[in-house]
Amino acid sequence: MRFIALLCTCLLLISCERGPAVDSAPGPAQIVRLSDSEIKGLDPQKISDLSSLRVAADQFEGLTRLNGAGKAVAGLARNWETDESGLNWTFNLRPKLQFSDGTAFDASLFPALWQRLRAPGTAAPAKSLFGNIIAVQAVDGSRLLVNLASPDPALPALLAHPAMAAIPLHRISEAGDQWTSDRPMIVSGPYRLAEWKLNDHARLERNPRWHDQAAPTPTIIWKPMDDSLSAMRLFLSGGADIAADYPASRHQWLENKHPDLTHSVPYLGSYYFAFNTRIPPFDDRKVRLALSMAVEREWIAGKVIGVGNIPAWGLLPPGLAGAEPARPAWADWPREKRLQAARALLEDAGYDASSPLRFEIRFNSSAEHRRVAVALAAMWQPLAVEASLFNSEAALHFAALRRHEFSLARSGWIADLPTPENFLLVHQQANGAGNYSGYANPDYDRVLARAIAEPDPAKRQSLMQQAETMLIADMPVLPLYFYVTRSLVAKRIAGWEDNISNVHPSYTLRIRP
Repeated sequence: MRFIALLCTCLLLISCERGPAVDSAPGPAQIVRLSDSEIKGLDPQKISDLSSLRVAADQFEGLTRLNGAGKAVAGLARNWETDESGLNWTFNLRPKLQFSDGTAFDASLFPALWQRLRAPGTAAPAKSLFGNIIAVQAVDGSRLLVNLASPDPALPALLAHPAMAAIPLHRISEAGDQWTSDRPMIVSGPYRLAEWKLNDHARLERNPRWHDQAAPTPTIIWKPMDDSLSAMRLFLSGGADIAADYPASRHQWLENKHPDLTHSVPYLGSYYFAFNTRIPPFDDRKVRLALSMAVEREWIAGKVIGVGNIPAWGLLPPGLAGAEPARPAWADWPREKRLQAARALLEDAGYDASSPLRFEIRFNSSAEHRRVAVALAAMWQPLAVEASLFNSEAALHFAALRRHEFSLARSGWIADLPTPENFLLVHQQANGAGNYSGYANPDYDRVLARAIAEPDPAKRQSLMQQAETMLIADMPVLPLYFYVTRSLVAKRIAGWEDNISNVHPSYTLRIRP
C-alpha cells in the first residue's frame, strides 16, 4: 500500500510539472483551434502542408498579410504602388521594424529572403509560386522594388505567403536549421511559438514587439486531429473553439442540430473528371460534349455529395471570373432535351445501341469518388453507354494520369491563390504531364497568354473569361462541382469571416465578452 501511495504521489508531481490538462483547453484568454494534421515543420520556407502554413502565418509576416476576409492588406509594408506596365512594384516599409527578440530589420532583409527561397539547398516547396518574380531589390532602408516577368494583380496576395515572410536570418546564420528550436521562437508576426508538444498541441503567445497593436487574444492553441469525427466530438463537448473540418456524412445532422456553429463555404477548388483527348473515343469533341450534357450536376452535388457544393459547368469558382460561375446554354435545358441532343452527337460520332460506347472510369480510392463514378455510369446508360469502374490508391492513380494511361479519370484542382490563371494554366499545352487531358488548343493558349500579359485588371479578367468559355466549349474535362470547406466555430468566437480562400488568421479572432 505504501508503494502504491508513493507511486500516486510521484505521478501527481510529474503531472503538476507538466502543467494542468486544461492548459490546452478553451479559456477566457486562449482560443483552441483544431487542425487536420500535426505540424510538419516550423521554417516557413520549407513547408507546404496546410496545417504548418496556418501556424506559420500566425507567426511570420511578409510585406503583406491576409485579413479575415482572405484579402491582402498592408503588413510589414505600409503601402505599395505599381507602374503602368504592371511589372515594377514599389513597397514602402513601416518604420522601426523589429523581430520578437528586438533585432531591427529593414528593406535589405527581403533580397536575402528571396535568395534563400530560390537556393537549391533550401528546397522550398513554394519556390515555383514565385517564378514570375525576376528580382527583389532594396532601394534604401524603407523601400523595396519587386520586378516581374509579366503583370500580376495578385502579387500582394502572393507576398502574404509565409514563404516570403520576414524570418530571422541573423539567428539562422548562428544556429542553422536549429533556429526553430528556440522557445519562444524569433518571429515577425502577431504570435510566437512558446511550446510544442508533438501530437498534442502547439501554444502561441503574443509577440510583444509586433509592429501592430497587440493581437486581441493572448494565447492560441493549435491541436492536431487527423480524424474529423473525433475533432467534431471534441468541439461539441466544449474541448475546442474551432474545428477545421468535420465528416461529410455529418453535415446534414450538424445543419439541423447546430446551424449557428456549422460553416460550409465555397472554396478555391474544382472537382472534375479528365478525358484523355489524345486517343479514341475522347479525341472526338462530340463524344465529350454528349457525355457532359447527360450529367445531372445538381443531383451529384446535392444528393451524392450533400455538403453544400455548387454544381459546376466550368472551372472557375464563384467570384473568380464574374459574379456567377460560367455555364453553357444547354445547362438550362430539360433533361430529355439534353439526352436527345447527346444521342444525336454520339450517333454522329458512330455510337448507338448496336455499337455502344465503351470505356473505363478511373478514380482513386475514396467512397466519395466511387459514388460519383457510379452515378456517372448510371446517368449515361440511357445513351447506350457502357462505362466500367476501376479504382486504385492515390499514388498509382495520379501516376497513371501523368503517363496518360486512362480514358476518363477523376481529377480536380485546388488553387494556391484566388486567381483565374491558377486554374486555367493547368490546361495549356506547356503544362506537359500536368495537363492530364492532353488538351491542345493553340487559340486557348494564345488567349491565356494575352490575359497573363495584360496589366489592366478589367481587360485581364475579360480575357480569362474568354479562355474559360473556350475550355467549356471544347470540354477536355468534365466539371461537376466546386469544393467547399467545412468548419465548426464556437459561439464565443468573434471575427470569423467565411471566405473562398478559407483563410482565418488568429490575429483576426477574439473571444466575445
